[in-house]
Amino acid sequence: MDPCPFIRLTVGNLALTLPSQTKPARNLIHPTTSPCFCKIKLKGFPPQTATIPYLTPSQTPDTSTSTIAALFHLSKSDLVKLTPTRRTFFTPGKKLFLEIFVFTGRSGASCGVNSGRLLGKVTVPLDDLIGVESRAVVFHDGWVFVNGSKVHVCVRADPDPRFVFQFDGEPECSPQVFQTQGNVRQPVFTCNFSFRNTAVGDRHQRNRSLQSDQGSGRGWLSSFGSERERSGKERKGWSVTVHDLSGSPVAAASMVTPFVASPGTDRVSRSNPGSWLILRPGDGTWKPWGRLEAWRERGTADGVGYKFELIPESANTGVVLAESTLSTAKGGKFLIDLASANINSQFNGSTSGSSKSGQRSSTGSGNSPRGGGGGSGDFGYGLWPYSAYRGFVMSAKVEGEGKCSKPTVEVSVQHVSCTEDAAAFVALAAAIDLSIDACRLFSHKLRKELCQNNDLGC
Repeated sequence: MDPCPFIRLTVGNLALTLPSQTKPARNLIHPTTSPCFCKIKLKGFPPQTATIPYLTPSQTPDTSTSTIAALFHLSKSDLVKLTPTRRTFFTPGKKLFLEIFVFTGRSGASCGVNSGRLLGKVTVPLDDLIGVESRAVVFHDGWVFVNGSKVHVCVRADPDPRFVFQFDGEPECSPQVFQTQGNVRQPVFTCNFSFRNTAVGDRHQRNRSLQSDQGSGRGWLSSFGSERERSGKERKGWSVTVHDLSGSPVAAASMVTPFVASPGTDRVSRSNPGSWLILRPGDGTWKPWGRLEAWRERGTADGVGYKFELIPESANTGVVLAESTLSTAKGGKFLIDLASANINSQFNGSTSGSSKSGQRSSTGSGNSPRGGGGGSGDFGYGLWPYSAYRGFVMSAKVEGEGKCSKPTVEVSVQHVSCTEDAAAFVALAAAIDLSIDACRLFSHKLRKELCQNNDLGC
C-alpha cells in the first residue's frame, strides 16, 4: 500500500532590520540587548513562537544554511480543510495565508509575545498548497517591509509522505495493527501482549545469556541484568511482541525495569523511572534498538514524562531522540522530530526531541525471534546526526488514563526500508501507550488485562 501524503511547511531564515534612529525610542530597547520575537500562525494549528535575529542595515542574512523557526505538518485531511474553495461568480472564495506577528521585547523580559511590543505583521499567501504533495514549493524567500523595518523570511513547503498505522484495540488486548490510507485499512501486524516469567529460573537463564554477551565485548549489556525485583508497589514483566502476517516476530517491547512507587508515595518518580527495551530480530536472537524511560511528573499539570534513547550497536552510550511529557488526562502525541528539537532548544530550552546523549542501564528479554530479520543496514544503529535520522521520524498519538486508547502511528517513509523498521516503531508506540497505565497512581487499580496473579498495584 502506498504511503499517505503529508506536507511539511517550514518557516525559516528569519532576520529583522530596524531603521536607523538619531534618538532611541523611549519604550524600545535596542534589539542587540533585547531579542525580538515573532508569533507564527496558520489557520487550524496552534501558534508557534520563535526569536528573530537582529541585523544592521549593512548586513545580509546567511542563506547558505537554513535556520528553522517553525514547522507545520499537514495531512491530507488538513489540506482539504485548508484548501480555499474554488472561486465562482457567486462564491469569491478565500485564500490561505501564513501570518507572522513581529514583536520587539524589553531587556529582561520573558520569552513570549505578551512581554513584547507589536512591530507589525507579515502575511504570506499559500497558493496551490495541495500541489506540494508532488513537488517542493517556495512561497516566499526575501525581505518584507513592516512599518519602516524589514523582515527576512523564507516559507517553504515540501512533500513528506508517511506510513500510518492504527491499532485495532488497546495494546494490552493483543490487537491487530492496520496500515491506513484514507478510508482504506489493511492488516499488517499483530501484537501479542504477555507477562514475562519473573521466576528465579528465568532470571538465571537471562544472566547466563548476558555473560556470553559480555564475553563478546558487549559488556555494557551487563547492567541489563539488574532488574529491581522488589517487594511492595510495582508493575513489572509486561511485554509486547509484534508479528508480521506470516506469524514471525519482527519487533518487541519488553518492560525491563519495573515501574516502582517511590518510598512513601504512590507514584513512579523521575529519579527512579521504569523502562522498556525496544528489540529487533537479528542473528536468531533479539537485539536492542531503543530504550524508553517513563515516570509520573509532579506539578499543577499532572503528566507522564518520557525519554527515548537510540541504542547504537557498538557504543557504550545512547542518543536521546525524544524527551517530553504527555498529559495523564488527555493523552497526547509522542514525537521524534529532530528539526522540531532544534527549534525548541533554540527558543525555549525545551527537551522535546532533543539530541543529547544518555547512558545505558537496562536488560531485555522476551521470546527469541524465528530466524534473522531482514535488517535495514545502518538504519537505527548509527549515532545521530551521523545516521539516517533527519527531520520528522515518527509520532504516536495515545489517549489519557481511563480512556480506550488505540494508538495511531505515523512513520516517515525515508525511515522505513523493511518490515522490521516499521514494526520497531509500532512496538515503541505500544510501550508509550502502556506507560500511561504503568505510571498510574498505585492508589488506582489497573484493568484486569494488565494484572497477573493479583499482583500488587493492580
